[in-house]
Amino acid sequence: MKCYCVVDFHQPLQRMEQPLPRVEGAQVLVQVRAAGVCHSDIHLWEGGYDLGQGKRLSLKDRGVVLPLTLGHETVGTATEIGPDAGTIRQGRNYLVYPWIGCNACPACQAGNENHCTAPRYLGVYRPGGYADYLLVPDARYLIDIGDLDPATIAPYACSGLTTYSALRKIGEATLRDHPIVIFGAGGLGLMAVEILRALGGKGAIVVDIDPAKREAALKAGAIAAIDGAAPDAAQQIIQAAGGKPLQAAIDLVGAPATTGTAFDTLIKGGKLVIVGLFGGGATWPLALIPMKAISIIGSYVGNLQELRELMALVREGKVKPIPVHRYPLDEADSVLASLVAGKVVGRAVLTT
Repeated sequence: MKCYCVVDFHQPLQRMEQPLPRVEGAQVLVQVRAAGVCHSDIHLWEGGYDLGQGKRLSLKDRGVVLPLTLGHETVGTATEIGPDAGTIRQGRNYLVYPWIGCNACPACQAGNENHCTAPRYLGVYRPGGYADYLLVPDARYLIDIGDLDPATIAPYACSGLTTYSALRKIGEATLRDHPIVIFGAGGLGLMAVEILRALGGKGAIVVDIDPAKREAALKAGAIAAIDGAAPDAAQQIIQAAGGKPLQAAIDLVGAPATTGTAFDTLIKGGKLVIVGLFGGGATWPLALIPMKAISIIGSYVGNLQELRELMALVREGKVKPIPVHRYPLDEADSVLASLVAGKVVGRAVLTT
């Protein structure tokens, strides 16, 4: 089978040929139908994260081994099914949950494999979906999507799940009664606007420096779209919320500028949920955190149960699909390069 791999960090993805994996136990081999190209793939391609103050987190030091087949947003058709794979049906399309843990640590035992300290994430520590086929370690990580479009559904494994989990951390009452400020209007931001609506939220004020992405957010139903580079961005956000500081913010960028603006918009006792991994160091005076009684919460993707909940909303028609741009698998490197350059509005998906 062919796959597209990071062979050297910061270098073009390379097409490689690999043997088809053998299937045993509860494993399932799926033929890939759609693989989302996610911003997290950029960090894997770069080989690390900026921690600020001149420090950098190396993915090699965290156990990422090259060559690595990227892709953690995957829909595939079950082609070979292990004898212990239960009710999985050959020929059916499934969304793959990629945030797989060790199944033994306290986080995994609590159902939070995405918090595992010895993870086996697909497309990160194990081969991912930029390939003809993907080996899923256990059938329980597969969610039947029926007749839904694979390219539309694939991004829910990360961008959809990530925003759903972050919104849930804010709390139902806050979502229902107050507008939420969302920093970043890329694929995650548009997904957040839509999922917030599906959850009965009051609405989203979206912040982005890209005019095209702000326009996309307004078309998706945002209350307002603010230029994050404006000197008075925080004041504009508060004005869009009716002149009152915000109860909660979700930062899908995770840069000093966005977290700083988010901090300035929040009411005393507000919540800041940080999702983005752009990097850098926080700019807040430490004394203001207790003085404002702000909760700063890190949110990393989501657990399997949350993905099942999200897909129930999708199947019920409560979540409208965000714009998806389809590309052949063979264009994996050029599509990733476009994402690096910030040229993708909505979500890019590789199809086979």
